[in-house]
Amino acid sequence: MLEWEPQAGADAALAVRTIVLVHGFMDAAGTWDLVAPALAAKGLRVLAPDMRGFGDGARAPAGSYYHFVDYVFDLADLVDALSPGEPIALVGHSMGGTISTLFAGTFPERVARLVLIEGIGPPDNPFEVGPIRMRSWIEQVRASRMRGDKSRPAFSKEDALRRMAASHPNVPKEVLEHRLPHLAADAGEGLISWHFDALHRTTAPMPFFAKLLVEFARKVTCPVLFVSGGARGYHPPDESERLAAFTTVVRAELPEAGHMVHWTEPAALTPLLLEHLRLA
Repeated sequence: MLEWEPQAGADAALAVRTIVLVHGFMDAAGTWDLVAPALAAKGLRVLAPDMRGFGDGARAPAGSYYHFVDYVFDLADLVDALSPGEPIALVGHSMGGTISTLFAGTFPERVARLVLIEGIGPPDNPFEVGPIRMRSWIEQVRASRMRGDKSRPAFSKEDALRRMAASHPNVPKEVLEHRLPHLAADAGEGLISWHFDALHRTTAPMPFFAKLLVEFARKVTCPVLFVSGGARGYHPPDESERLAAFTTVVRAELPEAGHMVHWTEPAALTPLLLEHLRLA
């Protein structure tokens, strides 16, 4: 876990003293590095964990897996250990937004401010996909075992950047180059490998159900800020319905940011976060 200590001269108008930044799928704590220092400069204690299976986060032991409930439990342990008895601000990007909503709906008294950056949950699923996903999960995990995915594929930095560009076509090359060291590890002989557990490439067995997320959102009691990356961001068809489940929500947009808002426009994102953290 990364931590940025608060700098002198704390902003007395801030509603919290600790803020937790939760990254998204195939991301890592280190990519908050252009947001966190500016928050710490305002007197905030900034925590950014590598979620399990990503970056330096713990790997699932043999016979186990990565489920959303695991991430929520991990976040609960972190918050209780590092901010006992004191509410926090919680910021989640993409998958981290889903985790943050589940946590804030489960423990509303622990979250004083919630920020969701392009993170209102993946596409909805009908119940009938459940058996299909369960079978796919078992088959894919067995195939991963047969491959022995502990021997991680290695490739050049240039190849890694090409793969990142294919996944993030709207992110400038210089931004990808800055992010790459947070997402890959040295594999020797001038090569690198992705710094995540290969099990994350398998299909999770439990489908996402938007109505369930909505029920957690209804339990959130703190003010919520939703930050969109504009037309090139991610927008489920029922985005407005999901956001309407929160008691108090404000929407903001960085129209050119795309999905990876904290990668592409950290300088524009940070003032939005700070404004949301201030007392009314």
